[in-house]
Amino acid sequence: MQKILIIIGIIILIVGLIYPYIKRLGLGELPGDVVIKSGNSTIFFPIVTCIIVSIVLSIIFNLFK
Repeated sequence: MQKILIIIGIIILIVGLIYPYIKRLGLGELPGDVVIKSGNSTIFFPIVTCIIVSIVLSIIFNLFK
């Protein structure tokens, strides 16, 4: 259990470090991502981005399986 938590923490750290580069690729601003702006608040649902990331990760995991 401890190893899993450490691995999840490392993954979150890596994603946080490469986030500026991912943002340059346009992920998170794809057509189909829902953005609701109301006054001073913004709600963001990256539906299409999540689907694309899920497909890519599924392909990668199946290649290394």
